Amino acid sequence: MDPDTFRALLTDEGQSLLAVLQATGPAEEPVTVAALCRAHPAELVAAAREQARLRRQAAAKFGRHAPRLYFTPDTVELSSHLAVSDYKLDRVLDEIGVVMIDAMGLGSGADAHVLGWSHATSAVDGDRLTVEIAAANRKGMDEPMLGLTCADVTTFDCQGEAVFIDLMRHAGPDGGHDPERYDPPLSRALERLHTTGAGWIRLTPGVPDQAVPDLGRAHEAEWISYDGHIQEAVLWFGLDGLRTPQPTTVRKPRCCPPVSPSPDAACRIRLCGRPAATSTHRTPPSPTRGCSPSSPRTSPRAFWTRTARS
Repeated sequence: MDPDTFRALLTDEGQSLLAVLQATGPAEEPVTVAALCRAHPAELVAAAREQARLRRQAAAKFGRHAPRLYFTPDTVELSSHLAVSDYKLDRVLDEIGVVMIDAMGLGSGADAHVLGWSHATSAVDGDRLTVEIAAANRKGMDEPMLGLTCADVTTFDCQGEAVFIDLMRHAGPDGGHDPERYDPPLSRALERLHTTGAGWIRLTPGVPDQAVPDLGRAHEAEWISYDGHIQEAVLWFGLDGLRTPQPTTVRKPRCCPPVSPSPDAACRIRLCGRPAATSTHRTPPSPTRGCSPSSPRTSPRAFWTRTARS
């Protein structure tokens, strides 16, 4: 989908097509699409059909928000469960404590929107369609405090107290892990975090050790899991360490961290949210703290943290 087609989808004609196709079951869809194509541009009907399909697919990650959001196949695939973004917001509130945030590289846009529930957030991405979709999704994500700019993230002048960089979307024919083919390159992202001093870098969970030597000198490297499935890896910077739960082996998850701990790193499993009655190591967040009252409050089930040698 290109920006022009997406803009057409936001018109009254596009919205009516989307409403019809969202209400159409799989069995009736071919007949409905054929009828719509006789009265509307085929390209617009195809875009509405694809969007309805993506919304159904995204419901597993975005819950009640999904029917009001816009997606591309990549943003659905690269998104973690919305509870993961919500959990990271809690860590920002508890352990970083800033007011103004810069989000560089939107990825799916979920993190930027969730951060905007409680922080003045300025987001920048070099892809025009990504920025326009994120702008259209503000209403469906409960109107976060989110400003959006389409610009080269490597030259953007950040003004925030913390910077959050999404590197899940990167180039490479094999979808591989050449860090300098990330968008922005990992070296630029690390330089920005080291300069700012606080924030995170979000990475694909399968990133190998050699792609991030010495964990990028981050305060923590965390692999976050939801319902036993690893969603993403996060390099944390600027944590105050005052309210981080102590390393505690709670239970053996259904899968293992993708990177084996080296001798100078600690590997730990922590349970958060609403775990089994015998092991609660993090207080469930208040329904009104740090986000819209109607936002989902389910926390990730478990996560791994590797802490770099101090």
